[in-house]
Amino acid sequence: MTTKRPSISKRSSTKHHKGKATKMSVYIAENTASEPLSNEDARWVGLKKITYTDQTGVQRTWESAERLTRPKDALIDGVGIVAILAHSHSPKIVLQKQFRPPVNKVVIEVPAGLIDEGETAEECAVRELREETGYVGVVTETSPIMFNDPGFCNTNLKMVHVSIDMTLEENKNPKPNLEPGEFIETFTVELKDLWKECERLEAQGHVIDARVATIAEGILLAQRFKL
Repeated sequence: MTTKRPSISKRSSTKHHKGKATKMSVYIAENTASEPLSNEDARWVGLKKITYTDQTGVQRTWESAERLTRPKDALIDGVGIVAILAHSHSPKIVLQKQFRPPVNKVVIEVPAGLIDEGETAEECAVRELREETGYVGVVTETSPIMFNDPGFCNTNLKMVHVSIDMTLEENKNPKPNLEPGEFIETFTVELKDLWKECERLEAQGHVIDARVATIAEGILLAQRFKL
């Protein structure tokens, strides 16, 4: 991707769920140091002190983080991609394993990325999906703007649903096209089993990204209440 942290992708099959370190595996990575960072030295994230007046007229302050990468005229920072393999018997969702330094663990995520200048959310999703996973897909739905953690930061995104036609030749043996320093393992899970798979992966020591967990919880609720 063109505007996110330096990060090349390694793609794997579902057989790579064991959590064992292999050559170029995401499990090899680990944090080696951590130190304070000033706004002057930051490239990706800034910290702001906001002054506001509350409902009673009292003036208060708030500390907020924000991305420094959002294009000038863009309304969102990026996209999360709900990529579904179109199987007639049981649809599968495309997920990724990626080491994330802020939590010092391998995180289970949906494909995602930051938006480029002049790009729509849909264009960003199709581009990022192909770059990170090699899959070619068609956008079927786009969510409203969602804020990741509005009590902490102003980071936002749109969730873009993409259907992947597995009869296409390029989707039978997908080849990512990614940047140096990005290491991602791609795998798929049947949608009906996503909640249980999240529980299993967490028990192995993985961190579950909130976007994945929210999708899984939605499916669980739909199953439980027969929606």
